[in-house]
Amino acid sequence: MSLDYLPALDRLDLVAAPVATALRGWPHAGEVLVAEIDPSLADTAAMTEAYGTDLTDSANCVVISGKRSGEERLAACVVRADTKADVNNLVKRTLDVRKCSFHPMERAVDETGMEYGGITPIGLPVEWRLLVDTRVLEIERAIIGTGVRRSKLFLPGRLLAELPGAEVIDDLGRAAVG
Repeated sequence: MSLDYLPALDRLDLVAAPVATALRGWPHAGEVLVAEIDPSLADTAAMTEAYGTDLTDSANCVVISGKRSGEERLAACVVRADTKADVNNLVKRTLDVRKCSFHPMERAVDETGMEYGGITPIGLPVEWRLLVDTRVLEIERAIIGTGVRRSKLFLPGRLLAELPGAEVIDDLGRAAVG
């Protein structure tokens, strides 16, 4: 299978509404491409195999939450797909919470306006922290979600550090085991 890359600003119908809004106002949006994919292949491993992309070119966005003194603290963590976010150590310390875990799926979908499996760092709620692993910035053309499962965005990884509120963190992603 092959991918047909198009300027994302020309095909905002292929992204979730909050992503389209964010792209319209982002000065780097002209460097972002979009490609339609089979939604059943949206998961990174399946997409990599079906479309012949490299796992190290994909970046996953996971939503983490924890509480401190009754206050919920959230962060979207962007890590290269061959790593896992260091939730129990680095993310926990960064959020300054005693315990954190993956944000409940239903809430993540509702609060982002994006589909599960398509959540992306572009267009997230402004009050959320956005933590980006330094390795993601090194990806020449990073593959990320679009907020929907039927497409993917392609952009220079370095641009993820330019998203509003992005915090670049060394070793946010740890080597995946197993």
